[in-house]
Amino acid sequence: MAEPAAAPVRSFAQAAATEEVAQPLRHVQIDGLVAMKIDKHCSDWAPQLVTGLLLGLDIGSTLEVTNCFPFPSRGGEEEEEEEADGAMYQLEMMRCLREVNVDNNTVGWYQSTTLGSFQTADLIETFASYRENIKRCVCLVYDADRAAARGTVALKALTLKAPFLEMFKAGTLTGEKLRESDTSWASIFEEIPVKMANSTLVSAIMASVHPPAADAVPSRTDFERLLLGTNPFLETNLQCLSDCMDDLSAEQQRFQYHYRSVQRQQQQQLAWVQKRRSDNALRRAAGEEPLPEEDPTNPIFKPIPEPSRIDMLLTTNQIANYCSQINEFSGPALSKLYLMDALNGAS
Repeated sequence: MAEPAAAPVRSFAQAAATEEVAQPLRHVQIDGLVAMKIDKHCSDWAPQLVTGLLLGLDIGSTLEVTNCFPFPSRGGEEEEEEEADGAMYQLEMMRCLREVNVDNNTVGWYQSTTLGSFQTADLIETFASYRENIKRCVCLVYDADRAAARGTVALKALTLKAPFLEMFKAGTLTGEKLRESDTSWASIFEEIPVKMANSTLVSAIMASVHPPAADAVPSRTDFERLLLGTNPFLETNLQCLSDCMDDLSAEQQRFQYHYRSVQRQQQQQLAWVQKRRSDNALRRAAGEEPLPEEDPTNPIFKPIPEPSRIDMLLTTNQIANYCSQINEFSGPALSKLYLMDALNGAS
């Protein structure tokens, strides 16, 4: 019986030249210590917005965040000087982490926000800057106000969709290009599921912590679950939603003014061409050469550039985010109110 042929042996150069198919990013795994560091940094500096760098590993479809450190934040200094100091601080921190054998691979950054108002043009520009050197990076957004209102770790992992990033870099965010590519406000960001993970040592310590006894005195956290005050959080969200609606209305008026200017220019061009044709008819009757019907040097033939739709898309996305937060918070709040109303009626 003939032996099966052995598989061909590839050299190291051939193996290195073979491009592996990149797996899509499925979820972001964050160490519990990293989540605590982000929570402390953002909560201590609230309401000032702060940022920091995420370090970890990119393994298959999982982006592991194993460490982080904050960027220095000093108010009142020149912006260029602060950026230079931040870059030097980042390089020095990564060098120190490398010396103590800690993961120092950049996988993204984190930033704080207020009531989910993080969808700005600066965030997209930051993504574009990171994507030049890192193929897959994420931004962890921490909302300290939402965490205080709901008692949860308000972490959200975001990444920028590749088709929108290409359009943003090419500067083709016009109405025609958006219609051709079927791009809407929901085609900008992609939320990646976040998973919390702890080391074996931390898990062992947590397992050794005994649950409280049944007759233990309730803590303040237990009583906070019964609070019925929902007005501050909802009022602030509704106020921000109203401001976003005003911004969206202003953007619509800006585009309406652009379309009116285009129509006015087309009417001026038509009137100019008709006058030039009548002049050419007189010149032909006089035996003279006709003049061209288009004059590139004339200002009325200069096309009016269409405004970018990035602000309108981000504002619409922000409105959807506020509506989602209001809907998510109003459900449990109304349930508690109906419960208390039933208890008062029963008593």
